[in-house]
Amino acid sequence: MKLLFTCGGTAGHINPAIALARLFQFRHQDCQVLFAGADNGMERTLVPHEGYELRTVHVNTIHRAWKWKDIKHNVMTVLTLPMARRQARAILDDFQPDLVVGTGGYASYPVVKEAARRGIPTAIHESNAVPGLTTKLLAKAADRVMVGFEDSRQHYPHPDRVVVTGTPVRRDFFDHTRKEARQALGFTDDRPVVLSYWGSLGAEVMNRYMADFLQAEAEEGCPFHHIHGAGRNYTWLTGELKARGVDLGEGAEVREYIYDMPLVMAAADLVVCRAGASTISELTAIAKPCILVPSPNVTNNHQEKNARVLEQHGAAVVLLEPECDGRSLYAQVKELLSDRERLSQMARNLSALSVTDAAEEIYQTLLALLR
Repeated sequence: MKLLFTCGGTAGHINPAIALARLFQFRHQDCQVLFAGADNGMERTLVPHEGYELRTVHVNTIHRAWKWKDIKHNVMTVLTLPMARRQARAILDDFQPDLVVGTGGYASYPVVKEAARRGIPTAIHESNAVPGLTTKLLAKAADRVMVGFEDSRQHYPHPDRVVVTGTPVRRDFFDHTRKEARQALGFTDDRPVVLSYWGSLGAEVMNRYMADFLQAEAEEGCPFHHIHGAGRNYTWLTGELKARGVDLGEGAEVREYIYDMPLVMAAADLVVCRAGASTISELTAIAKPCILVPSPNVTNNHQEKNARVLEQHGAAVVLLEPECDGRSLYAQVKELLSDRERLSQMARNLSALSVTDAAEEIYQTLLALLR
């Protein structure tokens, strides 16, 4: 059995594919896996780090604006499509997959499109609540379209091809209970735990807010345990806190990157973060109450649409970046932590939204295509 996963751009597209690859190889000893992604995307680091081979195609994004620089960029994107098609054909010729699965990102388009043209079984998975451009283009060609939420079904032209599977989450997110995770992190008192982060790379505006947040926290003697992932803004944030004379003591910790995310999230009572597809799937899978601040800088405003789905079901608090600041965010965290019943209800609502085992649902859907 040969499976080709094609994905890229963000962790929200890459992580589900990695989770599926591991599941197939666990259940089928003869399963060979290859990844295809963009030659300038995050997948160039994440996929090899997980032990998988990555082949690349040269694709560019589409800018949804009409300034001259955006028009020029889009013209170059169109001009590079023939190269991407040739590269996709070469990957398919060399690997000869039995099934091609696209989990999002522009690199998926030429690979899935060419596979469908050849009659190779194809499936695409959309983690976002509302389909992106790539998914819209491929939905007409792919044999199956797999989505994360029942609310998403309405956005597709062929409902008979749509399967609500949820979004797979790495199995290590289920390895720890809250108690076990707190013990592993060395939390010996009964203060609640807050986790905050702004995606894999961080976000400059939000980390500036976090300087005020952490200062307010320190001024009140760190009333809760707090782990914050600052990403590429780590040096600036730690320097800013030092310049302000902020001493976090043992109550709060600022990290450049949270490598043990499954452990830290398991320990958390409240998560403060963006609303990317991967993050939303993790939060719903393990039912973690959250404050979501969607990134305003993503295509088609995907993150706010993801966040609003949770908000409409009473599963999250949504704050927009231009409408909040560090102090107001801190006040919202304190308010939620003081209302244990609301946190419990949010957790129950998150559980109701989640697919019990999304990876299994997708596995069975793909297995049916293989047969």
